[in-house]
Amino acid sequence: MSDANVRPTKTVDLPMAIKRGETEIATLVLRKPHAGELRGVTLSNLLSSDIGSILTVLPRISEPPLTQQEASMLEPENLIVVAGEIVGFFLTETERAALELQATPQISIN
Repeated sequence: MSDANVRPTKTVDLPMAIKRGETEIATLVLRKPHAGELRGVTLSNLLSSDIGSILTVLPRISEPPLTQQEASMLEPENLIVVAGEIVGFFLTETERAALELQATPQISIN
């Protein structure tokens, strides 16, 4: 695979591990989706963190690959973290910088 085909990834530490039999999944690697992995999803819904859209895309881009049932059974804390990372793949550098600035506590000295 050439460097041009390598997709950006994000490693996500899950607040609550996913149980898969005797195994616990505490970390997921999410890959920036290709167009085909977005089929059946409206981009505006995905970008607004629509749960159905997130749950459709997540099994397609996660490593280890989650099943549809595992995705549907995510704890809310995990869903929020995963959704934020998926949406983050679609942000420009300027949008990311603006969000980071908003998240930084602003201290005012009068």
